[in-house]
Amino acid sequence: MKKNYLFTGFSLILLIILIPQILVQTSCANIIPPEGGEKDTIPPRLVKASPPEYSTDFSDGRITLTFNEYVDVDNYLQNLVVSPFPSNMPTLTRKLNTVTIKLRDTLERNTTYSLDFGKSIKDVNEGNILKDFKYIFSTGSFIDSLMFAGKVVLAETGETDSTLTVMLHKTGRDSALINEKPRYITKLDSKGNFIFRNLSPGTFYVYALKDESGSYRYLSKKQVFAFADSAVTITANTKPVLLYAYSAEQEKETPAAPAAPTTTRTGRRSGSVDKRLKFQTNLNNGTQDLLERFAFIFSVPLKNFDSSKIHFSTDTLFTPVTGYHWEADSALKHIELVYPWKENTVYNLIMEKEFATDTLNQQLLKADTLSFITTKASDYGKLSLRFRNIDLSKNPVILFVENNTVAHSFPLTSEVLTREMFPPGEYNIRILYDENKNGKWDPGEFFGKRKQPEMVIPLERKLNIRPRYSNVFEISL
Repeated sequence: MKKNYLFTGFSLILLIILIPQILVQTSCANIIPPEGGEKDTIPPRLVKASPPEYSTDFSDGRITLTFNEYVDVDNYLQNLVVSPFPSNMPTLTRKLNTVTIKLRDTLERNTTYSLDFGKSIKDVNEGNILKDFKYIFSTGSFIDSLMFAGKVVLAETGETDSTLTVMLHKTGRDSALINEKPRYITKLDSKGNFIFRNLSPGTFYVYALKDESGSYRYLSKKQVFAFADSAVTITANTKPVLLYAYSAEQEKETPAAPAAPTTTRTGRRSGSVDKRLKFQTNLNNGTQDLLERFAFIFSVPLKNFDSSKIHFSTDTLFTPVTGYHWEADSALKHIELVYPWKENTVYNLIMEKEFATDTLNQQLLKADTLSFITTKASDYGKLSLRFRNIDLSKNPVILFVENNTVAHSFPLTSEVLTREMFPPGEYNIRILYDENKNGKWDPGEFFGKRKQPEMVIPLERKLNIRPRYSNVFEISL
């Protein structure tokens, strides 16, 4: 017995000594959390709808959608598309895994309704969007099933703008676009395509519109807009339509500023009121393009321009130059010097104080001198383009596009275009069909005339023009 007591006491003492060490070692050990599974990429799934989807003889004012996980509703006023277009948009609320829609309009009889939720429903945890989800019902005895599809392109570029909305109106009156909401609306996909579903037979007038206000009305000629030439009758065999969108009244573009614009040098003292004449030029780092005209671009329209008070000369001896003249635009903000440049040559412009006066009565504070040098002929490449299957009766104009801007354009009078000097660079190519032969793209005019815009067809081929090289290409249309 005595030995047992001694063994037990010894064991207790040993535990008292070892327990703190065990606890310290345990607390210092790395705690490795359990490994998780793969990231959830599956969007919510509808498990129940009340009333059920595709219900007929529908008369409820409230719809409840139940999903298999907690969901959120994001910007539903921008995403939700209701057809036919309502006078008052429904309200959406969500709680846990349910979304409740309250209809605020009186439902029409014998009508198929569609609620397209766009990108508004997503799961709470990962934000996975339930795409292309629609809830459809009918107040009649069957679901309408006719479809109507098409595409919208921007007439000036041949590209697409997925922010446009396509509208179907029941009346063809011009005033309907101003005073009435459309019967149906739908949005474009990323490629400019649209499709209306669950339509009933009928005749509609088709329009597309950029409408950031959400009014779906054509209220400004600056809005991007498109229209079909004639009404469309919806049947089982209705063909798709192609709409050409345009802005009838575009913002006037200010000529692009050069990389290092040249402005007046007046010696204005710091702190004084700036009453100097303000302008820039199209020179590029003090260099004049042989193929372009020199240009003054004034910030304020001019009241007076006196070319006799600009002295044009060449070389460092300021030798006077002859055989030139000045041309101004109608707003007297853009004035160009017309002259056949010589390559790699120094030119000077001496501007007297009174050479120009803007409508604010601003002039130069003192005479100023501007010197620049022209580019070399070797800076350019030779271009030879041959077109196959081009229709010259449509007055085609070839557009060379650089950085989404038309850099050069040439009317085509034959299947071959040749330029001895062409600025190097990589260009996208478009073909403009110039109906009025004015050499530029013209927008359409809807009210009163129903005139479509001129069409521009983008070509997939890119042209890389190299300097000091004969660049030969063949393009098939």
